[in-house]
Amino acid sequence: MESERAYPEQDPPAIRVVLADDSVLLREGIASLLERKGFEIVGQAGTADELLLKVRSYKPDVAIVDIKMPPTQTDEGLRAAKEIREKHPDTAVLVLSQYVEEGYALELLQESAEGVGYLLKDRVYDLADFVAAVKRVARGGSALDPSVVSQLVGRRRSDDPLDTLSAREREVLELMAEGLSNSAIAARVFLTDRGVEKHVTSIFQKLRLPVAADTHRRVLAVVAFLQS
Repeated sequence: MESERAYPEQDPPAIRVVLADDSVLLREGIASLLERKGFEIVGQAGTADELLLKVRSYKPDVAIVDIKMPPTQTDEGLRAAKEIREKHPDTAVLVLSQYVEEGYALELLQESAEGVGYLLKDRVYDLADFVAAVKRVARGGSALDPSVVSQLVGRRRSDDPLDTLSAREREVLELMAEGLSNSAIAARVFLTDRGVEKHVTSIFQKLRLPVAADTHRRVLAVVAFLQS
């Protein structure tokens, strides 16, 4: 019998990225960093209109967008990100902001948290975390900056179910909302995977949220709760 020929496995296709920032220096810097990590930069833009044109033309896996862009330097990037989500659902969006702006984060997450990220620009300098966030968002997950999550989790209201969580459960909840898996959370807070699973189960019970098997639905449920 003729032996079965072994073929080398093909590498997965590179994640295709469009970058939008009016700072050419920052934009080129991010492009260079991502290219060295195997991403394909298919387009760059300095304005929101140019960004939308590049997304229509190149259909990237993810658009990385500065919230404040010309001409008013207010929320043009956010508006463009929301339009991309509406008209190009196959393109994920990761927005970058200089400061924590809770209202912008909630507006971006209004429909769902799938394929969405909101990071502070300082996070770019932690290359491993930034690359992981871009990959997670491009694959349909979410990536929320820890500073943003802290503000969302910290929002107070009457009869707040968050009051029933232990300090450790609140810590796990924040990491869940950032988009981390149970294994990643375990490594961050020095627990076993089983220990994290118990905390996650308890969190869902206390927040009256259905337990979901996959990370995406879990984060969606957490973000939906934070928005309520």
